[in-house]
Amino acid sequence: MGSNSSWTEKENKRFEDALADFDKNSPERWNRLARAVGTGKTVEEVKCHYQKLVEDLDHIENGKVPLPNYKSYGEHGKGYKVMKDQEQRVKYLKLQ
Repeated sequence: MGSNSSWTEKENKRFEDALADFDKNSPERWNRLARAVGTGKTVEEVKCHYQKLVEDLDHIENGKVPLPNYKSYGEHGKGYKVMKDQEQRVKYLKLQ
């Protein structure tokens, strides 16, 4: 039996890290992703979570959801870095 449908920040991080390790051509990809999350998520929960992620990325890329308005703390401030990290993650995950 799987865990509840909500995902913690740590579970999301482990999931996203595992996506980098197990691309769509990896054998047993969904089983490996579920094990990588490590909190009893089922393969079906992982597939559903992935589909929601893909939908979110699609909405962001199609301008249906605006990117957050990050505050900049100077030319090389943290706000700029966070924004660039988010943009890179969106681009990377779309390649998966």
